Amino acid sequence: MVLAQSSNLGKTYSLLVVKSFLIWTFTLAVCLLVVGFPLVVLMATVGCLLSIVLQSVMPVSAVLLVAGGLIMFNVMAVAIAAGVLTFKGIHPSDVKWLSWLHGEADQAQTTVYAACPLTCDIEL
Repeated sequence: MVLAQSSNLGKTYSLLVVKSFLIWTFTLAVCLLVVGFPLVVLMATVGCLLSIVLQSVMPVSAVLLVAGGLIMFNVMAVAIAAGVLTFKGIHPSDVKWLSWLHGEADQAQTTVYAACPLTCDIEL
């Protein structure tokens, strides 16, 4: 009985770790694309210049090598960062600025329509 409960807890824990890793991967990828846009532009510029320089050394695969290297660098950076955050035990629900991820909207803002001062007090 105790063995069955401990194996069930192990499965639950491993599923939580996988879920946390996938959420971190998604969140970091989105943040890299949205917030890190200047970084992406800088990497594209450096990649273009590097492929032009490498074109004289290896004309066939310079662009493929540089593009593959930049994509692999981004994928590995996101995966390593997600892995570090997951295995440190930081769950995305513990992070304050990720409230948009788990559905907690800011309740302080209320919608006020332009016609509300004229029509809000009218009962139908």
